[in-house]
Amino acid sequence: MVEFKLDIKSGVPFHRQIVDQIRYGIASDRLLPGEQLPTVREMAVRLEINPNTVRKAYSELEILGILDTQQGTGTFVSHQQVEIGPAEKQRMLRQVCDELVARGHQYGLTLGEIVNHLHGRLKHGSETQSQTQPAEPHS
Repeated sequence: MVEFKLDIKSGVPFHRQIVDQIRYGIASDRLLPGEQLPTVREMAVRLEINPNTVRKAYSELEILGILDTQQGTGTFVSHQQVEIGPAEKQRMLRQVCDELVARGHQYGLTLGEIVNHLHGRLKHGSETQSQTQPAEPHS
């Protein structure tokens, strides 16, 4: 199951964030066909938003055939495949990077420090670099 989260600073409407998280969850097999999603009310309470926002996201996904709602039973992931195209992946990558750089800037981190840390993670797997290591400038 996907842990749904909203980023209030992203500028992306909440219903769009829910739609994207469900679509990416299905595309990455973290949400499987037949899996039940939280009810509109449960999701709204969990995310601390208006239920109409969740309803709008679920309705959009139902129209696309990605979700099936069965009255009295719940909302389920359909058997329709979801593929994320290259343009959409680039859009999401840009958004993630913009958020990372903005958040890093709030903490006084330079782009070079962020890139150096990411290179270290790539080199050493998911381990993080020691905080005592100075960041090398990135050219």
